Amino acid sequence: MRTVKGKTEDVVIVGAGLGGLSAAMRLAGAGRNVTILERDAIPGGRAGRISDSGYEFDNGPTVLTMPDLIQDAFDCLGENMNDWLSLEPVTPLYRAFYHDDSVLDVYSDVDEMSAEIERVIGSNEALGYRKYVEFVSDLYKYEMKNFIDRNIDSPLSLVSTDLAKLVGLGGFRKLAPKVNTFLKDDRTQRLFSFQSMYAGLSPYDALAIYAVIAYMDSVAGVFFPKGGMHAVPQAMAKALEAHGVTIKYNTEVTTVRRNGDHATGVETANGEFFAADVVVLNPDLPVAYRDLLGVSKWSINRLEYSPSCYLMLAGSTATYDHIGHHNIHFGREWKQVFTDLIDNRALMSDPSLLVTNPTHSDPSLAPDGKQIYYVLFPTPNMDADIDWKTFEPEYRENVISTMEARGYKSFGDSVEVSHITTPLDWQDRGMERGAPFAASHSFLQTGPFRPHNIWGDNVVFTGSGTQPGVGVPMVLISGRLAAERILGKDSTYRSRALRK
Repeated sequence: MRTVKGKTEDVVIVGAGLGGLSAAMRLAGAGRNVTILERDAIPGGRAGRISDSGYEFDNGPTVLTMPDLIQDAFDCLGENMNDWLSLEPVTPLYRAFYHDDSVLDVYSDVDEMSAEIERVIGSNEALGYRKYVEFVSDLYKYEMKNFIDRNIDSPLSLVSTDLAKLVGLGGFRKLAPKVNTFLKDDRTQRLFSFQSMYAGLSPYDALAIYAVIAYMDSVAGVFFPKGGMHAVPQAMAKALEAHGVTIKYNTEVTTVRRNGDHATGVETANGEFFAADVVVLNPDLPVAYRDLLGVSKWSINRLEYSPSCYLMLAGSTATYDHIGHHNIHFGREWKQVFTDLIDNRALMSDPSLLVTNPTHSDPSLAPDGKQIYYVLFPTPNMDADIDWKTFEPEYRENVISTMEARGYKSFGDSVEVSHITTPLDWQDRGMERGAPFAASHSFLQTGPFRPHNIWGDNVVFTGSGTQPGVGVPMVLISGRLAAERILGKDSTYRSRALRK
């Protein structure tokens, strides 16, 4: 495994996102002097927080899976995650609503989920679900250790018996047809393949290996932190400061100073210089290359990006008793959703959407008797010909009318506080093409073909733009992989999830 050249005593990390914090915990635990420079006033990066009129809005990811990966980072400091963070399982994991008015709850317990499928659809579909769980569990077993939770320098390093087993399982077939060999009902097919959207692909184009994402949430379980998702980076940052790591907020890094391919430190917007033996970059990788390193690479410029999303954070006086914590509302059309977003770079003609109700699990996030709704509509990214500055008010009305048509009575009238994020806003926050899910996970942008997490002598990347990819579990792993580039493979904890 390739590692940085030269000294590694003093490390500067640009960005206190989950990837940067994960790397910092491992580096600090290994005795390195770590300084984190964060442009915002709080940690978290994409897992940020907006406080408004008594509402505490999470403005990034809302689905938390694989908490052992968080514990793994705390382990490196000799800390117990439970002393810093309180996580509770979400039950049901999701509640799925369909155009025929049927509703399907999702449970991580196989017996409970089988019973739910049998109740709503039938016994044959429940049996198919059990076989599907065996398939994704095998995928996870062969895929996680050798293809996700490791640094990859060459495609040749993937050649192994586990690769042959993945091929034998059908992991390199298309996802939707593979899922359909187990599940015959349109409702379960959608429920266990929509996760490909996290990878920026249609389930009809994504490889079946991405069913491992379905394992992470629909089998391994979904959790919610007391205090909201932002409680995760807050806890990580506090633990780091307790172990002597300096975190400087409201400090924007503008340049990585370097002599050729060797970084000497970073310069901030106010002209302050921080010398470093190693620089770790947590901003979106293509943005870090262009704006901080001043480097243009064909392998970065060629990247294609995932769809974006329109996010409405709503503080509301309305309570809807028919919903759960996470709610997926499928439209009548399904394949057309991906044709619209990806092929045509257009808005969904028949929307499918995610509505998260965090106050369902933690009422303290809103004033007494009030609710928070996190409403996410997938959209094309900034490659589409949409002027969001002028179009946003019109689309907002479309979002509200769709919500009301999907069972959220008088939703628009109930909203007393709202914050909107469009693809243009995601881009302004530093996400290339306004794509919060980063570069898509097509075959040639996955594994060894995804941008590597090391450049030059001593620059290392972390976050969703590099290996292994998108999603909270992957970003946490990216922090450990970045630390291994600095410390060496055997110098950091292996994931607790892998030791089980």
